[in-house]
Amino acid sequence: MTAVEEPPAFAAPSGPKVIRELTGLVQIPRLLLRAPKFPGLPRGNQTVVIVPGYSTNDLVTLPMRAALRALGHTPSGWGFGVNWGEVEEMLPKVIDMVERRVEQTGQPTTMIGWSNGGIFARETARDRPELVRRVITIGTPIVGGPRYTRGAGLFAPEELDRIESVVDERNLRPIEQPVTSIYSEADNIVDWRACIDTMSPRVENIAINSTHAGMVIDPDVWTIIAKRLAEDA
Repeated sequence: MTAVEEPPAFAAPSGPKVIRELTGLVQIPRLLLRAPKFPGLPRGNQTVVIVPGYSTNDLVTLPMRAALRALGHTPSGWGFGVNWGEVEEMLPKVIDMVERRVEQTGQPTTMIGWSNGGIFARETARDRPELVRRVITIGTPIVGGPRYTRGAGLFAPEELDRIESVVDERNLRPIEQPVTSIYSEADNIVDWRACIDTMSPRVENIAINSTHAGMVIDPDVWTIIAKRLAEDA
């Protein structure tokens, strides 16, 4: 009888792999080539909040927001400058921002988050489900907090343990809204297996072929987002 091989444990991507993130620049010509087709994507009129990834700000999501605006949606950034990953400190502020957006537009919002930004999207939906219509995450670590990311080395071991415990506890309360988790095995910043959501009852996990940095300008990601937003029209 052949022994069943245990699946490999999650792990933060190793140092040499980070160099491969430079290949994410290939998404720029791909985006330019696919741009003429974007106007043909499904249109809609959804309110959208897009949260940038760790150490980035709303400038990185500007192209995505412009594309969604051209399709009839009303997207905005998060408006808090650089995302330094301070989830516990910043989450109440993000929720207040989303609440104001919902009051202004009269409709719940779709929360989109790239990398660490997806954690804010998920936790806003978890804590205030009436404010959020749908959650879309892009290369976001669903489990472990920063433990299975390149940022793990920035934390003391006991802090990694504490954050992971908090994440595990929160994940016991499922997100009820539709969740789309986009991930890539070519991700060199976050272990792609940590991006797969096995807890949300209405989840779809979608694999793409992109580096972590390239995801935010990946035309396949934009297409997935446009189609999911159209489903809520």
